[in-house]
Amino acid sequence: MTQTSEDSVLLRLEHLGIVPVIVLDDVVHATDLADALVSGGLPVAEVTLRTDAGLQTIRRLCDRGDMLVGAGTVLNAEQVDLVVEAGVSFVVSPGLSIEVVERCLHHNVAVIPGIATATELQAAVAAGLSHVKFFPAGKLGGRSMIETLAEPFPDVRFMPSGGVNAANVSDFLASPSIFAAGGSWMATKALIASQQFDEIARLAREASSLVRVASR
Repeated sequence: MTQTSEDSVLLRLEHLGIVPVIVLDDVVHATDLADALVSGGLPVAEVTLRTDAGLQTIRRLCDRGDMLVGAGTVLNAEQVDLVVEAGVSFVVSPGLSIEVVERCLHHNVAVIPGIATATELQAAVAAGLSHVKFFPAGKLGGRSMIETLAEPFPDVRFMPSGGVNAANVSDFLASPSIFAAGGSWMATKALIASQQFDEIARLAREASSLVRVASR
């Protein structure tokens, strides 16, 4: 079977294991933040569109060429067009929007929509997807719920997000149903705002080491 560009991106996400979820209020911090993540061994970011700085940050990170950059909180087809034009490699949404999925497939960009129920998961599979986000994982039963959902859908892989942290990420990643985990603990809004980029690099390095432990 020929590997598509979307498949390649999903494999890279699986290799990296942890996807920093970034909420940036000011694009002026984008370069320092990216430098910290790269030096910490996590050259990947899901930059959310929750703030006005989101799209500009995506453009700046994509222009670097040394990171796997995705857009998060993508809610409609118009936003898909904007982030694809900015250069993203993958798109993440909090819920399952067939409009978003279809526009991503049109652009040949990997899409990871959020699901919370078996009904939503079944709809994602019907749309041709094999990778989904489970959100908010911490409030919906965590790893055990993911593995329960995986039983009737053994070919689906999950990315938990929401409630994932340094204390539980290794347990999540130890599940064969989980290909990666999204979290913001290594680059919180507070750390970014206070320009603690050395601390972000340290936490990214620590997170990267947790992936290696989980994969043993």
